[in-house]
Amino acid sequence: MSTPFIGKREYFPGIGAIPYEGIGSDNPLAFKHYDANKKVGDKTMAEHLRFAACYWHSFCNAGHDPFGPGTRVYPWDKHASTALGRAEDKIDAAFEFFTKLGVPYYCFHDIDMSPDADDIGEYEKNLKHMVALAKERQQSTGMKLLWGTANLFSHPRYMNGAGTNPDFAVVARAAAQIKAALEATVELGGENYVFWGGREGYASLHNTDTKRELNNFAKFLTAARDYGRSIGFQGKYLIEPKPMEPMNHQYDFDSSTVVGFLKQNGLDKDFSLNIEANHATLSGHTFEHDLQIASNHGMLGSIDANRGNAQNGWDTDQFPSDLYDTVGAMMVVLRQGGLAPGGLNFDAKVRRESTDADDLFIAHVGGMDSFARGLEVAHSLLNVSPWEKWRAERYASFDAGKGKDFAEGKLDLASLRDLAVAQGEPTQRSGKQERYENLINQYLMR
Repeated sequence: MSTPFIGKREYFPGIGAIPYEGIGSDNPLAFKHYDANKKVGDKTMAEHLRFAACYWHSFCNAGHDPFGPGTRVYPWDKHASTALGRAEDKIDAAFEFFTKLGVPYYCFHDIDMSPDADDIGEYEKNLKHMVALAKERQQSTGMKLLWGTANLFSHPRYMNGAGTNPDFAVVARAAAQIKAALEATVELGGENYVFWGGREGYASLHNTDTKRELNNFAKFLTAARDYGRSIGFQGKYLIEPKPMEPMNHQYDFDSSTVVGFLKQNGLDKDFSLNIEANHATLSGHTFEHDLQIASNHGMLGSIDANRGNAQNGWDTDQFPSDLYDTVGAMMVVLRQGGLAPGGLNFDAKVRRESTDADDLFIAHVGGMDSFARGLEVAHSLLNVSPWEKWRAERYASFDAGKGKDFAEGKLDLASLRDLAVAQGEPTQRSGKQERYENLINQYLMR
């Protein structure tokens, strides 16, 4: 990234472009592992990781939680007297942060960037104005849009869902936002478009026709897909699974559920999945599991990089710092050949107790370093260590002879029975789980 963007005022004074200083550095505002131009295999770290900063948690969330109001007063909210003026100041702060951090991409919801309005015409006018400003800043900085999306969950009108709402008037109102957000994404050259289900689910089955709601949701997504293609959007549409919260049950529960829904409704050629770590753990899976299931189907499109808290049963959206998670994630990504046109978006927020301006930088630096180290270790495990050889040996019985015949669908059940009789009791084969765990530690400590 070139010179940091500064608008009419500087919102992060005293903080310059974040440098790479290596593992010997104790500077909290320097990268220890993320060296954007360092080659890992045939790509640079920047090309592998495709980092993006999010607009919502970083510039709209002041630290409020269910038990109290926000703890941070943002300087970009202090000067202007109108909502549109504050949005203009906020976009300056955002691009200053993006360029000082050195991420190549950013992401946004429509009403993160632009003031919301109940009047559709006013909402559309506000969004077009802010998109024009974002386009100017992208052109002057080289920043790119990884993906855009619409917030179809915060406004009270969406208390019963958006595309699955039992009231057609609400479905139509949600479509107006999708239309505008798709237009904004195309105007800004967005490489993907995300649908997060928000409130697409139910609180109680007593008053819910799940079959009808899911059928309507398929029609809603189909209409959005078709409109996006009609205005020139050539990227991937992404669905972001989440099992619960805010609804008791959400229709996009996990990777398997979403893949099945998309295939059932003929949407799997245009849609892939955007996997969030904290959502995966809320569904009872590991982060790596949901990534792997999506990748198995050729539908892992992008990643929301964060983590949860094992002691809490809700979506805490903490910055990623667990190297076992990042190693596992990057092994899935490397095996499938990369994430492009997706990327790693930090859908994470600094803690309510973190109130200094530099905390936002420190959190992102730590997350980027965690994934950079995960990338290095995963690449070594897959290309230098015996890891892949061990895995292949475990399944070698399906690579030749009768095992290969079975894998190719050439044996019926009676033939399998006869083979079992001829073979006798199978020899016990160890899974060697601890050997793999120790190998990860070995490479992490190098």
